[in-house]
Amino acid sequence: MFKVLVCDDDAGLRLSVQAALAATGRFEVDEAFDGVNALEKIKSKTYNMVLLDVDMPRMTGMEALKAIKEHDPSIIVLILTAYANIDDAVRAVKEGAFNYVSKPIKSEDLVAMVDRAINAFSLISQATASFPMQVEPGREIIGHTSQMKKVFNVIMRLSKVDTPVLIRGASGTGKELVARAIHSNSSFKDGKFVAINCSAIPENLFESELFGHEKGAFTGADQRKIGKFQYAEGGTLFLDEIGDLPLLMQVKLLRVLQERTFTPVGANREIESNVRIIAATNRPLEEMNKKGTFREDLYYRLNVMPINLPSLADRRADIDHLVNLFIQKFNRAQGKKVVGVAPEALTVLKKYDWPGNIRELENIIEHAFILEESNMIQVSSLPETILGATGTELSAAQLRAREESMDKGLGDSDLDGDNANDSDDDGGSDQEMVKISGDTLDFNKHKEAFEREFIIKALKMFKGRINQTALHANIPKKTLLRKIEKYGINARDYAD
Repeated sequence: MFKVLVCDDDAGLRLSVQAALAATGRFEVDEAFDGVNALEKIKSKTYNMVLLDVDMPRMTGMEALKAIKEHDPSIIVLILTAYANIDDAVRAVKEGAFNYVSKPIKSEDLVAMVDRAINAFSLISQATASFPMQVEPGREIIGHTSQMKKVFNVIMRLSKVDTPVLIRGASGTGKELVARAIHSNSSFKDGKFVAINCSAIPENLFESELFGHEKGAFTGADQRKIGKFQYAEGGTLFLDEIGDLPLLMQVKLLRVLQERTFTPVGANREIESNVRIIAATNRPLEEMNKKGTFREDLYYRLNVMPINLPSLADRRADIDHLVNLFIQKFNRAQGKKVVGVAPEALTVLKKYDWPGNIRELENIIEHAFILEESNMIQVSSLPETILGATGTELSAAQLRAREESMDKGLGDSDLDGDNANDSDDDGGSDQEMVKISGDTLDFNKHKEAFEREFIIKALKMFKGRINQTALHANIPKKTLLRKIEKYGINARDYAD
């Protein structure tokens, strides 16, 4: 049960809040009559959330909030306030409270606010996977590494300010998840979270993509377009792979950060911008500064309080938890009842170096789900790349189980020989690749045709999911995105 403490000197209000939350069957609710009493209870019992009044005897809500956050920063605090004290409530949010609820309280509004707070904080626990955090009734996320506890604390601090954020870390370490956690716990949480991958946009389209354009601004601009800055107004714009931003756009981005205005392409007017910027990169920006490929002034503007995400190889103690997290996810998605990982398989996972980090681990667990027929992931369900990299050899029985599982999985697929001549939705054969005729013997032409067909087939196989297509088809993600753009392929066409 999700444990909630209601702290207010009004006994009637405590009773109504307790009744509203208890009626859902999802919360265990205790009461405290003032700030001092609340702190006594928090120190003697673990709570996930505190609903805290502002005006109370002995210790004010603001004083209690500070003490609660010092004792345990993972406790979610919602402020209860009368209309006359909204200024105090806003100040409390800046001090670490998630939000405030105005008195009198409607039961449905209270429950909705509590659920929003739980969902927002669950993003932090998913991103860090290493701080004690109850994300839903009966489920507690517990991690082990000190690096990720530091990340959690930085996320909480950055959630309470509107300064730009730079997230550093290798591919697959969860940079976008951290960005979403900051957004969902910030004053911008009611606005949109808009993500853009700077490495996937052609250089000549960058300005239009970010700032929009007017009709007739350039050849092909047959209508007015809203850019990402305008679309994200009042919310957060996440610029992934910021190190791939062209120099000209770096200048324009710096201007937006400094002046909070921008001009659409072809326009003669400035538009004010109220957007939180969160950037992420896995590139060495300091070296790029020296080479002149990344502006030093933009770097310092973004790098006020950076978040450095460790690689999975540096936080192996979290692998157990992350595996269980993904097992729960794929159980829900695939309707299975896998209960865990066999000790031998877990040993292999912990020996692997994880160059693809958390994203690679998630893909590996999904791969194992496809092959595994028991209720426990066995070492025979792990990909050959993992087994080879860790020097793991399967026994004869394990090899037989693996082959039978693979044969069963491919029996009804387009790769089966009996289906080789069946037509796909496009009227062609998935198995048959590029035909070469004698009168069109052109290497470059057929090479591009092969690439296009190969990418389409891979996207179909993995239902349009870019990360999994890149991993299983052995294509670097940047290369895949570039080829998709080159051949005019829309990955969404191949999604479920």
